[in-house]
Amino acid sequence: MSTIPSNSSTTGSSATTGTSNVNSALSSTMTQADFLKLMTAQLQAQDPTNPVDNSQFVSQMAQFSQLSTTQQLDTDLQTLSSNINSALQTSQVLSSSNLVNRQVMVPSSTMSYDGTGSMKGAVNVTAASSVTVQVLDGSGNVVRTIPLGSQSTGLSQFTWDGKDDNGNTVASGNYTLKATAGSSTLDTYVTGTVTGVGYGGDSVGTYLQVSGVGGVSLSQVAQIL
Repeated sequence: MSTIPSNSSTTGSSATTGTSNVNSALSSTMTQADFLKLMTAQLQAQDPTNPVDNSQFVSQMAQFSQLSTTQQLDTDLQTLSSNINSALQTSQVLSSSNLVNRQVMVPSSTMSYDGTGSMKGAVNVTAASSVTVQVLDGSGNVVRTIPLGSQSTGLSQFTWDGKDDNGNTVASGNYTLKATAGSSTLDTYVTGTVTGVGYGGDSVGTYLQVSGVGGVSLSQVAQIL
């Protein structure tokens, strides 16, 4: 009959220490099932002459309980966060519905002219200077030049009456805006009516459907008129 070597006590102690280190290293990523399997395997492979004592077993059970509680807490927090985000998104869309039929100023380098009335826009002046706005047709030809003169920093509004430099009303269609201050090109904004509100997912968030512009993120609205 085979016998257990006399140094089995030392071997069992080393194995127990190694298992404890593994438990510590993996506890942040292990599932409850993994932890239970590891404990079961440890009990099956323990040295019969030097079994795991009660205090060590209780300590490992405490780790198991702590792991279970931590994982449940993480799940609860993720669920709570998801519910809060969903509620905030719904609330924002509902609140933004009040903007339907209101005019807003949004960033755009183009404007859609219907052949009647006038169009309003603005230029984002980054430093006090003399600003000029040009309206270009679909072929890139300048149909109207609007000198705004000296402007301070901020949004400088302008109105285009839908006419060219000769005073003739231009045809309906899409026109491009180009704003300059010396050799610098400035960002332009246009005014349009909000026709709808929607939610475009996490990357877009709440957006407005603006006539003549299209979908615009709510965060990009510069002014509500």
